[in-house]
Amino acid sequence: MAKILIVDDSKTSRKILRSILESNGHEVIGEAINGEEAVSKFLELQPDIATMDITMPIMDGLEALKEIMNIDKNAKVVMVTAAGQKTKMVDAVKYGAVEFLTKPFDSLQIIEIIEKVI
Repeated sequence: MAKILIVDDSKTSRKILRSILESNGHEVIGEAINGEEAVSKFLELQPDIATMDITMPIMDGLEALKEIMNIDKNAKVVMVTAAGQKTKMVDAVKYGAVEFLTKPFDSLQIIEIIEKVI
């Protein structure tokens, strides 16, 4: 199973995502609350997959994605989007995102996407 870094400024979102992933056999090896922390934890923990919220303070998910892809061009980053972020989703694909999760979370969709990305 995958070692996953969860990046989201919402404590509730991180908790829900952690619960879904762990109950399906994945290991959450770390959490970050903004893009700056995400880049640092990505370097430190070297996860198999990072889930990355797009809208966050300090450094947003798109900037963090760009930095992570500069560090590791093979990084697997799954962007987390809310409805109405189509333009940002297109940008995320350009920058190297491998897949998308949408809020509110659907546990079946999350597991299918993680399995596909692994």
